[in-house]
Amino acid sequence: MKYRKQIRYSEEQKSQMWDRWQKGESLHSITRLFDRGHSSISRIISITGGIRPPKRRRSRLALSLSEREDISRSIATGSSMRMIATQLGRSPSTISREINRNGGYDRYRAAEAEQAAWNRALRPRLCKLAGKKRLT
Repeated sequence: MKYRKQIRYSEEQKSQMWDRWQKGESLHSITRLFDRGHSSISRIISITGGIRPPKRRRSRLALSLSEREDISRSIATGSSMRMIATQLGRSPSTISREINRNGGYDRYRAAEAEQAAWNRALRPRLCKLAGKKRLT
C-alpha cells in the first residue's frame, strides 16, 4: 500500500482556507483550489470545531527575544545571573530557569531559546465548542 507524504500547509494557505470557510464555501470548493482531497482540509477545520483559531501571541510576562539576546550577551561577557536579572528588571529565579531550561550557562543561545519557548507553548488545547460532545 502506497502512503502519501503528509501535506503541510503554509500559514498563508491556512488563512486562505479559513477565509473561504467563513464565507460559507464548501470543503469541496476549497479543496479544488489546493488540488487535494477534502480530508486534508477538513482535518484543519475540524481540529478547532470549525472556528478560526486565534493568532498566537506572547504573554506580557514572558521573556521577549530582545531580553533573551541580552541574557546571551551577558553570559558571553561572564556576568552573573543576579547581575543579568538586575539589568533586565527580572527576578534572578526567572533568569536561572531560562538559562537552565535552554542548555545551561555554557550552551545558551537566544534564537534557540526563543524557538523552544514558542514550541513549548503549543499545547493540545481544544476549542471549547470542540470539547462539548453534546453540541456537535
